[in-house]
Amino acid sequence: MIAEYSHNQLIALCQQSKVGKKLPTALYVHRSAIASLSPQLQECDRQARLLLPEESEFTLIKFNYEQPKISYLFYPNFDTDPHPALHHSIQVDLKAQIVQQRDYQNSPNPPILHRKETFVNPDYPNYQLFAQLTKQEEAIGLFHETRTIGTRKGWEQRLQEYNVELKDHQVISSPSRTGTRQCTELVEVRDGLKEDIKIDRHKAAIHRPDLSKPVRLALEAGLFTGSSTFFDYGCGHGEDIKRISDRGFTSTGWDPYYLPQSDRTSAEIVNLGYIINVIESQIERREALIKAWELTQQVLIVSAQVLIGDVGKGQIAYSDGVVSSRNTFQKYYEQEELKLYIDQVLGVDSVPIALGIYFVFRDEMQAQSFRASRFRSRATTPRIRLISKRFEDYRVLLTPLMDFFTERGRLPVGEELPNFEPLLTEFGTVRRAFNLIVSATNQDEWDAISDKRRQDILVFLALSNFDNPDKRLKLSQLSPLYQTDIKVLFGSYQGASTTSALMLFNLGKSGFIKTCCQNSKIGRLDSQALYVHVSALDNLDIMLRLYEGCVSRTIGRMDGATLVKFHLHKPKITYLFYPDFDIDPHPKLQTSIQIDLRDLQVRYHDRRSSTNPPILHRKESYLMPSYPQYEKFAKLTQQEEDWALLDNINETCHMQDWQQILDQNYVELQGHRLVWRKDADPNAIKLLKAKRKIKSHTKGS
Repeated sequence: MIAEYSHNQLIALCQQSKVGKKLPTALYVHRSAIASLSPQLQECDRQARLLLPEESEFTLIKFNYEQPKISYLFYPNFDTDPHPALHHSIQVDLKAQIVQQRDYQNSPNPPILHRKETFVNPDYPNYQLFAQLTKQEEAIGLFHETRTIGTRKGWEQRLQEYNVELKDHQVISSPSRTGTRQCTELVEVRDGLKEDIKIDRHKAAIHRPDLSKPVRLALEAGLFTGSSTFFDYGCGHGEDIKRISDRGFTSTGWDPYYLPQSDRTSAEIVNLGYIINVIESQIERREALIKAWELTQQVLIVSAQVLIGDVGKGQIAYSDGVVSSRNTFQKYYEQEELKLYIDQVLGVDSVPIALGIYFVFRDEMQAQSFRASRFRSRATTPRIRLISKRFEDYRVLLTPLMDFFTERGRLPVGEELPNFEPLLTEFGTVRRAFNLIVSATNQDEWDAISDKRRQDILVFLALSNFDNPDKRLKLSQLSPLYQTDIKVLFGSYQGASTTSALMLFNLGKSGFIKTCCQNSKIGRLDSQALYVHVSALDNLDIMLRLYEGCVSRTIGRMDGATLVKFHLHKPKITYLFYPDFDIDPHPKLQTSIQIDLRDLQVRYHDRRSSTNPPILHRKESYLMPSYPQYEKFAKLTQQEEDWALLDNINETCHMQDWQQILDQNYVELQGHRLVWRKDADPNAIKLLKAKRKIKSHTKGS
């Protein structure tokens, strides 16, 4: 039956399927969507059905990844029950030709379905009804921590925790929550509006002590140039307008409540900052996005709240969002949902910058140049090692050439180098000029820069085809400068594309990333993960750079993150935030954001209120030796090792445990230096010193 196709081929077909719900171990498809599957999967289904008992009923087909098996699942109330329970299943072993059945009809806790729209095609009669329910449940936070809600009892407990219930594919508040409110009062909508609730949208505008994060990231990304114009659509109190104006840019804005008389004028950079998440009307929300885009000449900045924490409790389900206690509306998007919404409404391919923040470029070439710049590693011009009179005579003339090579990893072609005529007049060719530079520096360092630039290009090309492999990036979409980079450094665009595609293929191999992490010469490795400081990401093995890029290309780089955690045993990456990493000798973990690469689900953990947070030891182990404070951190680690404080480091990973170790040894930290406590017993200190001395001699022998 399956001789024609290998099991791995069938898995690849499932993972590439444009229909059905893809989970880490299987593809689930509604029977109405079978015709949309690939011919090979349809043939497997046809042959498997030959083994089914007569008149077998089923709703979904499950293609198993781990074994060559297909299951037929029957949910008799699929269309009418918001979360239907499994009635029975029939599993067909394609290899052994064996059929097994299991009945859940009398089970007190059967498996149930969520996100029903993912199993069917968009033209399914109830698709919109199913999708609207999913959006409401996401907005309230019902899908937070999904491990316990896959069965009827677990789901009912989740609904009880959030004091809501379901009626006709709508989330409503339970009577115990609303008191005198009627349960149906909460989510009956007409065009996204509810007649008896008046949302106070203007209350969503907040005062900020500095630039809003989206505008700050746009500044840091270099989107603003000397003559840039800026317009803030829905500017609230107008603080971003003033602060951008103070930086010398032409800056205006409009707000329906705070600045209604201002004209809505076009600008090179337009900001739609946290607007589409506070508009309860889906029609008006869409109009705001379209109008802001119409005013945009170059780049539109779109931001909205994303669902990363437990936001649902204490709020009321309303339309596709929630109403807060301040009577403001909030639509909490998932990161991928927000990108999909922007892209579908505007017909674009928006660029994720951070959680809930996207840039939308008018010009495709500018968009690709920006994407490429985000995966360009830092390089330092090789230092002069052998100073000759000839080199010194031409140093000013040669400096632009050195800077160009450092930036591009190659020599300039044609007239790419500014003011190149004096250089050619003196040397005849660029190559001869560069030979003089090499004589005063180190050829290997220039070769390393070229290799690094090749890696940058490969990572960029691989990630450009990561989201949509069927629509590959064309050379013509890239800037002329970047096209030349590829031709000079690779010989051809085809060669670079083939190599980048192979990299993506290898990335999906089982255990590949684990091996890369274990072989990494950068970062700290333990039995569970590799931890790397963000400053060292550019120096990682190219495959680890690509792996992290798969997250930042889709989710956006985590602004302010300190460490990146590469999980060894699961396809996950966690960004760890230690805000006092440089100043605290043992910084405390404040927050973390974990992304599962299988479904791009974002999980957020906040430890700011913890009395015993995790802390870091051996800070230099996460860094490159070139990090400014590397030596200071390493000296502290050496002192702590000499004083036997790190002998049982696994028992001192939390703040209180570490403090206990310090107290037991009568020491304290003054900056990045250990000192004896002033109230320490001299005899106790003498005893500790003696023990250290004995240990040192034992270790030395």
